[in-house]
Amino acid sequence: MKNSAMVMQIQDPASQRLTWYKPPLTVLVIKKVSDASVLAPFVYLVDWLLQEKNMVVWVESAVLEDAQLNENVRFKAIRDKLVTFKDGRDDLTDRIDFIVCLGGDGTLLYASLLFQQSVPPVMAFHLGSLGFLTPFRFDNFEEQLTSVLEGHAALTLRSRLRCVMHRRSDRKHEAKTLEVDPDGEARPAANSILVLNEVVIDRGPSPYLSNIDLFLDGKYITSVQGDGLIVSTPTGSTAYAAAAGASMIHPSVPAIMVTPICPHSLSFRPIVVPAGVELKISVSPESRNTSWVSFDGRNRQELFHGDSLRVTTSIYPVPCICAQDQISDWFASLADGLHWNVRKRQKCLDELSDLTASGSEDTLDEIENMKFYDV
Repeated sequence: MKNSAMVMQIQDPASQRLTWYKPPLTVLVIKKVSDASVLAPFVYLVDWLLQEKNMVVWVESAVLEDAQLNENVRFKAIRDKLVTFKDGRDDLTDRIDFIVCLGGDGTLLYASLLFQQSVPPVMAFHLGSLGFLTPFRFDNFEEQLTSVLEGHAALTLRSRLRCVMHRRSDRKHEAKTLEVDPDGEARPAANSILVLNEVVIDRGPSPYLSNIDLFLDGKYITSVQGDGLIVSTPTGSTAYAAAAGASMIHPSVPAIMVTPICPHSLSFRPIVVPAGVELKISVSPESRNTSWVSFDGRNRQELFHGDSLRVTTSIYPVPCICAQDQISDWFASLADGLHWNVRKRQKCLDELSDLTASGSEDTLDEIENMKFYDV
């Protein structure tokens, strides 16, 4: 095609590399809560960052209230050097250069929740259960962290969904609550939330089917009659959506997944729509009950008749540092976390018995005789 405007530009995932415009000075360390096995690695890591790298280390204030942690002699010596914050009260925007997560996938989801706009690069160590989003092992953390701090690492930009609740009672005041951030993304001041995995709309405690209307860019698409609906990112395609029968999508694919939960229809298959569209979800006027919405498993709230939820792809992804590269990390997580396509290997022809190779009647007779004598 001669018209350059009609040529699709496809970015090579390998081109996404970590680049520090200035040496990172502040690091936020997030650890898994209520897990004693994470305490020792947490202390070693924080002490190393303070002593060896001379970095300013931030932790959540609740960490300092951990009784077991305060009994650690090594932690007592560095406790006063830590900078703390309180979730929901302190704004960390532009104050953190780098994030380290110790635990499972929940620590990465929590990091996403803390930063509702631009997110610093995240390095996640697998010290939890599944570890699908945590590719690093803690055994040689000094070498791995040093390499990352020097800028030798690949990145996976994990897209997030921007979810906005529109209440029927607030429509008169919608114009007043709408704000525009510096990057041009319009957002209501209090009702917007970014999710890394998925937003789930379900029937809650009601015994009736959910009856949910789905619109795409203002056009009516379908009504969901079932237990509910999952709208997920490619990252979330291996979470709840996978359990509901959806395909697994590489996190670099720009898309939004729409997956029904136990639909009362044999033909309602999960669908994938472009990342640039806006989805609108509302309770059908004929619905016998309301619906409930949760965002990455948090902030559960009721969706009433006349309310709507609008979902788009956010301009603020989560930059996750790769242990190897985008492709190797993802397929390793599929194999290790979900045992994807794990089965015994089929034997080659050389390993088969003479019976299979010959297929003669004499051999079959011999087998029948063997069965007879065995009995």
